[in-house]
Amino acid sequence: MKITILLLFAAFLWLIPSNSSGQAFKNATETRLSNGLKVILLENHKSPMITFQVWYRAGSRNERVGKTGLAHLLEHMMFKGTPKVSGEEFSRTISDNGGEENAFTSHDFAAYFETLSSDRIGISLTLESDRMANLVLRQSDFQTERLVVIEERRMRTDDNPQTFLLEQLDAAAYQSQPYHWPVIGWTADIERITLEDVQNFYSSYYNPSNAFIVVVGDFKTDVLVPEIEKAFGGIPGGTATPRTVIEDPPQSGERRIEVERPAQIGSLIVGYHVPNLHDPDSYVLEVIRAILSEGKSSRFYEKLVRKGLALEATVDYSPVSQDPGLFYLMASVLPDKSMDEVEKTLYEELESLKTTPVDSEVLGKAKNQLEAAFVFDQDSIFSLGQNLAEYEVASEWQDIDKYIPSIRNVSGEDVMRVATRYFTGQNRNVGILTPTGPPEKAPPQPPGGMKEKMIRLR
Repeated sequence: MKITILLLFAAFLWLIPSNSSGQAFKNATETRLSNGLKVILLENHKSPMITFQVWYRAGSRNERVGKTGLAHLLEHMMFKGTPKVSGEEFSRTISDNGGEENAFTSHDFAAYFETLSSDRIGISLTLESDRMANLVLRQSDFQTERLVVIEERRMRTDDNPQTFLLEQLDAAAYQSQPYHWPVIGWTADIERITLEDVQNFYSSYYNPSNAFIVVVGDFKTDVLVPEIEKAFGGIPGGTATPRTVIEDPPQSGERRIEVERPAQIGSLIVGYHVPNLHDPDSYVLEVIRAILSEGKSSRFYEKLVRKGLALEATVDYSPVSQDPGLFYLMASVLPDKSMDEVEKTLYEELESLKTTPVDSEVLGKAKNQLEAAFVFDQDSIFSLGQNLAEYEVASEWQDIDKYIPSIRNVSGEDVMRVATRYFTGQNRNVGILTPTGPPEKAPPQPPGGMKEKMIRLR
């Protein structure tokens, strides 16, 4: 039975329609309000629902040394209300109307969203336009939320060995780039942030020139656009922050860090500087990621997990970032197993990519896995909106149409070339976690595996 299911799934991957990749986004449109606020709209009438998302180009990369954590702390403060609507009333209004609301912050942005019945879109228009222009920042709220964030950092990072290791690795790997510091900020910086700092950050970035709206769901564009203009058009446009790209100079040699933390098992993270979607090599790196760690037939699973060296072994890479990022190899090393052997095995697999052409069947499977994941993600109106927005932050939303064609064009020669170019000892950053014994209590694990790119509210 299990073999039959696997065969059926494999057949499905090969039978994905050649035009399926662009169908969900083909009707997306863009408009500008009178104050310059960009609005990206995608009608989707599969269900009477709508997701309304406001994205600000104001993540942790927009902070400065000594004041890290501002973007995330402001995210918390955005739920404290305006003169018209209290924070409690904001959340209660969404809940009473059967909707969901939340927010998240990354290095590159902060995003706020509501998912509601499409006939309640006016609620999002009213609430989001109000807090874009009229947020009230009180000292009492600020003092409370700063303590909340410090505790959040303790639970999610300081008490989580793998997350702590990742934070330390990033700090070593990035030197010029603002990805050097964590989204949540350093504890000492959070403690020195003032209410005036938050107010200045809000005034500088939370305006139409540094924001855009994404709406996906059951609406009519010609009806909705005038309503958005009425709600947001009167907000002063503000001054746009230049969309600069900051890139570290080439490394002059391997950087290596080791940390000791209370933990059950050791961890290994290896990061290589690589380009983002502005470079065609990013699509080849996506295919390499799938070859190495996608599924139980992947190379890392076969060589590390199945052989009992690691509890898990994964690859993390995202091409949708404003600045170039890292290609991460991650392994949780089982007790009594050799960290050196796990590290050696990782490098052997990378060397194999450089010297031995990838089997055509393996390459085809990896590309089909990526396409299937891309297509399946389009079933959710929220994911459709998030995908459009992340491409808009990194480049422009229209570039999402390039993903599947670019993946399909990756060849075995491309894999060898890209692996040779980036997976070098000189370009390598290594982080090793040595466990000092079991922690007093199991730390909370971030969703989505060892590396978490976004800090989510509540």
